[in-house]
Amino acid sequence: MSSALRIAELPQEADTLEFGRRLGAALRAGDLVLLDGPLGAGKTVLARGIAAGMGVTGRVTSPTFVIARVHRPDSGNGPALVHVDAYRLGGLDEIDDLDLDTDLTEAAVVVEWGEGLAERLADSHLMLRIRRRPDDVREVALEPHGESWDARIPELLGR
Repeated sequence: MSSALRIAELPQEADTLEFGRRLGAALRAGDLVLLDGPLGAGKTVLARGIAAGMGVTGRVTSPTFVIARVHRPDSGNGPALVHVDAYRLGGLDEIDDLDLDTDLTEAAVVVEWGEGLAERLADSHLMLRIRRRPDDVREVALEPHGESWDARIPELLGR
């Protein structure tokens, strides 16, 4: 595991969306991204930005009650986005029932609340820890797990 890196603060929702767009543009089939943070931290806003970067223009909302949604890029080119909300899942058996490891063959999978459940779906993954400060500015710590992410982090940070 690489050490966590802090990105520049995300003071506005537009900044969170833009960071998500950069990440979405860099995603490919087989990528697993876990989003961690308390309610209201901006996980779904970040997922909307990821979808936009992947060419998805439809409505992206938190899949809290349906657990998982598949979004395909409008152009038909590129991987699909599987957006998962693991908040209501009770354990490893329930995440196995979603067959996300199969989805990883042709999609990028983004899991909100997935820590402790979804990491084992892929040999490498990117953990994004979102923190909302009292002044409403978001901070995101990136924790790349695996060599493929180590190489892509500077691009995401604009470095």
